[in-house]
Amino acid sequence: MSTASEARSGKISAVSRRIMLITNPTSGGGRALKLLPSVEARLRELGVTVRTERTTSLEHGAALAREAAAADEIAVALSGDGLVGTVAGALRGLPDGVMGVIPGGRGNDFCRSAGIPLDPFEACEVIARGVPRPIDLGDVDGRTFIGIASLGFDSDANRIANEAPARLGNLVYVYGALRALLAWSPARFTIEVDGASRTFTGWSVAAANANAYGGGMFLAPDASLQDGLLDVVTTADSSKLRFATSLPKVFKGSHVEESSVDVVRGREVRISADRPFTVYADGDPIGELPVVVKAVPAALRVLLPDGQVP
Repeated sequence: MSTASEARSGKISAVSRRIMLITNPTSGGGRALKLLPSVEARLRELGVTVRTERTTSLEHGAALAREAAAADEIAVALSGDGLVGTVAGALRGLPDGVMGVIPGGRGNDFCRSAGIPLDPFEACEVIARGVPRPIDLGDVDGRTFIGIASLGFDSDANRIANEAPARLGNLVYVYGALRALLAWSPARFTIEVDGASRTFTGWSVAAANANAYGGGMFLAPDASLQDGLLDVVTTADSSKLRFATSLPKVFKGSHVEESSVDVVRGREVRISADRPFTVYADGDPIGELPVVVKAVPAALRVLLPDGQVP
């Protein structure tokens, strides 16, 4: 029977992989829970040995991921990006840690960034036959994230989106942005990227390990999960009308062509502002300003489609 230790070497077989399927019952407004029986059945059809655990909190999810690694199982998150980031943080740097992901949330942006199919049953094929590849993680003052850490306007938009009715699905992110826009006033940010500092007035700062967030918004379209760097995206001050009209461009990544948007790469970014902001990453609050955000190269192995380079 193949094991997570075989996965670390890239020699894991397509038959009888042993996994712990970690599910957040509330993810995607209950979508993950509804998918669970069909996903379990499909994985077993593919020869995967499945042990299923349902989380009661993110802390519980982290404990389950560590338990999976200790048992030489692959920790597979059937969930949204919140639990995916939690599992990644729990396995960060563990020699026995391998993660798989089956999309079960509203945004599923890690899957977009990593090339994992957004169809849960196609993603089961990756769990059965995918190849473990090392990816980078991000760190905010000692706390791990896997996607994009952002603040400023994004702080307000994330908070509103997290409080929005689940029936809105992916539209919660657009809803959050539009609601945040009404009350927004510019802030003054100071960032220092690998020692180079600048101050600007504007909308937001983001440190991107991956390229997408917010249910398909390609905030950092050229960000890579394997380059050991963060793409630091800043949006300077502009009118609310101009910001609103350029917002749809984020879904194609063409917003980076706007004169108000700047992107630089670095290993470490220090961020402060003239008023308090909560930093969000993977859909959840992760810190309060001021913060230091770092890239953590090759910190985790993830099952990816054969030949996929994220």
